[in-house]
Amino acid sequence: MYYMGAIGWIIPLIVIVFLLVLLNFIPIGLWISAWAAGVRVGLLTLVGMRLRRVAPIRIIMPMIKAVKAGIPVSVDKLEAHHLAGGNVDRVVDALIAAQRADIGLPFERAAAIDLAGRNVLEAVQMSVNPKVIETPVVAAVAKDGIELKAKARVTVRANIDRLIGGAGEATVIARVGEGIVTTVGSAESHKVVLENPDMISRTVLNKGLDDGTAFEILSIDIADVDVGRNIGARLQMDQAEADKNIAQAKAAERRFAALALEQENKAKVQEMRALVVEAEAEVPRALSDALRTGNMGAMDYYNLLNLKADTQMRDSISRSTGRAGMPDDSGPDAGMK
Repeated sequence: MYYMGAIGWIIPLIVIVFLLVLLNFIPIGLWISAWAAGVRVGLLTLVGMRLRRVAPIRIIMPMIKAVKAGIPVSVDKLEAHHLAGGNVDRVVDALIAAQRADIGLPFERAAAIDLAGRNVLEAVQMSVNPKVIETPVVAAVAKDGIELKAKARVTVRANIDRLIGGAGEATVIARVGEGIVTTVGSAESHKVVLENPDMISRTVLNKGLDDGTAFEILSIDIADVDVGRNIGARLQMDQAEADKNIAQAKAAERRFAALALEQENKAKVQEMRALVVEAEAEVPRALSDALRTGNMGAMDYYNLLNLKADTQMRDSISRSTGRAGMPDDSGPDAGMK
């Protein structure tokens, strides 16, 4: 009797556990909500999602929103997009927003944009409500050498057809900066740009900067233009400083060359003086040889000495009288003055 009672108690417990596991595996509540919303999905479909490791709520809830909004999608397409790594809920929200804004956006296009890594819902919202992109401060120099710093605000609208493969905001900002530099750089004077800042907007818009991008540029407004440095004067100062350094280097080179030449001339003079001293040293030896060999007599020698003394006397007199062109006060007539 005890054994039969235990079996009667275990069987209901097993049935309860089985029902709990079955209810946890099969989302009955989600199935009822789907049917109440008009989404005809079978229990086997939900079980198949479980077996494919797909959370049924991630598919059924967006499907309910799509059906209520009148978006023609199927459970299989939503599940396939989810398995591909897409955001099903965001794609359905984008389809609903596009339908309300009367924008032609099929599911396949929205799914491709989402899988490409772009926020398709934000793109649809930007198509309805344009976005303002503010560029950083762009510095450019006019032909008169004055630097101008400009900041622009670009109003863009998303282009749904070019979201896949189109360039992003960074490209638009770079192209606008390029247009600002071109416009300011081609101006004869910075005053022209300050008087007509709208010439920057016209030049940039005429360049067709939105080609190949995911946006359509609606307007470009110059938010601020400031006068910067005098780049032309700075460049002239730098050039003058460079010319001065070059001239100083050349002058130093010429000075060193002159010093080298002077040192070379001094060395040559010293060499010539050494030759003269060497030659003068040979004179007494030649005289002694001449006297020894009888080529010169004693009287000839004394006459040579007298001639040398007379020459030295004449040199001393000429030096004393030639300092200022006047005779020396130490002469024999000095006492008569």
